[in-house]
Amino acid sequence: MLTHVKVLGGLFLALGVLGAIAAIFSSVAFGLLAGLVGASGDEGAPLGQAILGFTGLALTIVMLLASAPAIFCGWGLLTFRPWARTLGIVLAAIALLAFPYGTLFGVYALWVLFSKRTESVFERPV
Repeated sequence: MLTHVKVLGGLFLALGVLGAIAAIFSSVAFGLLAGLVGASGDEGAPLGQAILGFTGLALTIVMLLASAPAIFCGWGLLTFRPWARTLGIVLAAIALLAFPYGTLFGVYALWVLFSKRTESVFERPV
């Protein structure tokens, strides 16, 4: 089960990093869109520019906050921290709702983290 825990830690870490990259990409995309709207010179352009800028900022913050626990959990699983098992179970249960890939990931994560053989991995001294 040690290998499964390492794979799961890598998956959590990768998904979290991909989420953070998507957050940065959305920030850049909304910034470019706001710039294009502002450069149009229309009378409603300043309002549209402000709304796009605020929406991009809010989306970026939400995506970064959603990605942080996965990164943190991935690091914890790779270093076999006992709290990472609990966090992983919570995140896997949430992932079950993201059909179909999140469901597959969640089922795999719950199978690994609820296994009796996995408990001994997290009881070892670090």
